Amino acid sequence: MSTLRVVVDGEALSNEEAVAFWKRFSAWMDEHPGELGGFARSEGLSSVRPEMHDGVPVLVASRTAAQGAYGTAPRKAARGAGRPAPAKRRR
Repeated sequence: MSTLRVVVDGEALSNEEAVAFWKRFSAWMDEHPGELGGFARSEGLSSVRPEMHDGVPVLVASRTAAQGAYGTAPRKAARGAGRPAPAKRRR
């Protein structure tokens, strides 16, 4: 299994598609450092951002969500990996 993952609107790409997407992302970022929005547009998407899920790099992309500023990749625990979803706090 590939250690590179891509999720578009909540759906994971196949390993082959994810590796190809990461290669295009890496090439784009080499030429256009920090320009996530431009890469997203070149892929027909509204946004893309890197995250770390349980120590695995993941590109999270969306066709509708707005592009955020480039920054340090948030670290998240993968759901469905034997961990319950966090409880919602009452206010």
